[in-house]
Amino acid sequence: MPNNRTRKTPFRAPTGAPTRRPRGATPEPVPSVVEEVAAEPKVRAPRGAPTDSSKRGRHKELPGKPERLHKLLAQSGVGSRREMEELIAAGRVNVNGETAQTGQSASPGDRIKVNGKLVHLKFSNRLPRVIIYHKPEGEIVSRDDPDHRPTVFTSLPKMSGGRWVAVGRLDFNTSGLLLFTTSGDLANRLMHPRYNLVREYAVRILGELPDDAKQRLLDGIELDDGIAQFATFQEAGGEGANHWYRVSLFEGKNREVRRMFEAVGVVVSRLMRVRYGPFMLPPNLKRGQVLELGESDVKKLIADFDMENPAPDRPSHKSRER
Repeated sequence: MPNNRTRKTPFRAPTGAPTRRPRGATPEPVPSVVEEVAAEPKVRAPRGAPTDSSKRGRHKELPGKPERLHKLLAQSGVGSRREMEELIAAGRVNVNGETAQTGQSASPGDRIKVNGKLVHLKFSNRLPRVIIYHKPEGEIVSRDDPDHRPTVFTSLPKMSGGRWVAVGRLDFNTSGLLLFTTSGDLANRLMHPRYNLVREYAVRILGELPDDAKQRLLDGIELDDGIAQFATFQEAGGEGANHWYRVSLFEGKNREVRRMFEAVGVVVSRLMRVRYGPFMLPPNLKRGQVLELGESDVKKLIADFDMENPAPDRPSHKSRER
């Protein structure tokens, strides 16, 4: 169970995207999905919450037309389009009892199995779901963990058919904003480097950071997997021996923020992600709680990423809270 005690974290919702970008990066406009979803959400803890299937009108499918199988599997949350193409080529996808072929299409009513397991397909006329989750420390972003640690997926709303796809990851001891969607295609676009989406963090360290170390972090630090640099670096106060900073960068390598501070001789004692692209962590979204985007915000997000819009005659839907 997540610990919902309030902690003092000196960060404020950012007023604009950082202007500094990594060397050699080709910036593209950050999608402008409505950010007021982070303003005043109504939330409640997801665990144990009853699910009323009669209120899920927007998730009922309308008649759809045939679509490419690998695309359908991706937007149904099974994996990326490339991964689905590889599964089809390997003969691990079955359509109506027969092995699927590369480039094959599927229609509503077809029975699709991946690795022998039946998959509930989401056609393009079905609007994907997108949620913001305030991840606490002590949860892993994985469904399979050999150490059997708590996983974020047990805190998410339950679904019959399909699954939640994580947009990036946060490590076990990092908290903050984590995005999930039912569309593998949308998740891949949110993570793709060409969209240059900013990641912003509140960082607490023990002791003070010398000015020259700060400049090194802005200029670029050589890590095992290449050069890493912060786009912005701001002091955010602190008490006693603890000092807080707010930093941003435009990529999401494994433990990148922690490794960058370690490279200049400083250990991070607490790390929280407060922004991912156009999404900000709502101030009153407590740890372990979920906020689901409303239909209009999801449609705008899809349009910003040049994805095909679902059928316009979908039932109206307001933001869901859990």
